[in-house]
Amino acid sequence: MSRISVRGFAVASATAVTTVGAVVGVAAGNEPASVGNTEATAADATIADIPAGAQAQVQTASLTQQADDQSTQADTAALKSAQESARKAAAETAKSKKDAADEAKAKKDADARKKKELAASRSSSRDVSDLLGKSSYSVSETQAIARQMMAGDQFQCFSNIVDHESGWNYRATNAGSGAYGLVQALPGSKMSSAGSDWQTNPATQIKWGLNYMNDRYGSPCGAWSFWQANSWY
Repeated sequence: MSRISVRGFAVASATAVTTVGAVVGVAAGNEPASVGNTEATAADATIADIPAGAQAQVQTASLTQQADDQSTQADTAALKSAQESARKAAAETAKSKKDAADEAKAKKDADARKKKELAASRSSSRDVSDLLGKSSYSVSETQAIARQMMAGDQFQCFSNIVDHESGWNYRATNAGSGAYGLVQALPGSKMSSAGSDWQTNPATQIKWGLNYMNDRYGSPCGAWSFWQANSWY
């Protein structure tokens, strides 16, 4: 303990002792000592200058103050810990709610996409059915069938190949090689694996050509990349 703090405690202790003494002195008919003089004297005292009983009071007051300070620090630390725990719990709750909301939204969006795809598939099936069974097909009708039989991002590649091979003429025949149809299968009879009407049904020819491109090149766009480099596929 520093000399300054000892002096402080000495003043408080001496004042208290003097006050008690004054009361006792008055009761005994004696003149009470001046509190001010006592405080001034105590202010210049060190712990060694204070009587043993007063030293005990000073030490007790110091320990009490330390205990109070430690209790206050402990209470503050406990409050901060409780506040931090509450903050973390609130953050976890908010995150859980957000995750649940995101999951619900993703599921709702996925269900909506499935319904939309199913509706589009049914519509496409009806459209293709409307075009089948005809005695002849125009280029636009044949292209419409092709669009409905493959992924949208693959149609242009498929169309590029067919443009070069047959000009979208499902009855096109290569007089030299015997290649036949939209995709110029060689021989044309290969397309019978997709349907017995391969000679007159563009849908059958498209089905066979699409399977061929997927099996050999991974996709119509893969086949088109090869065609660009080699002028055949």
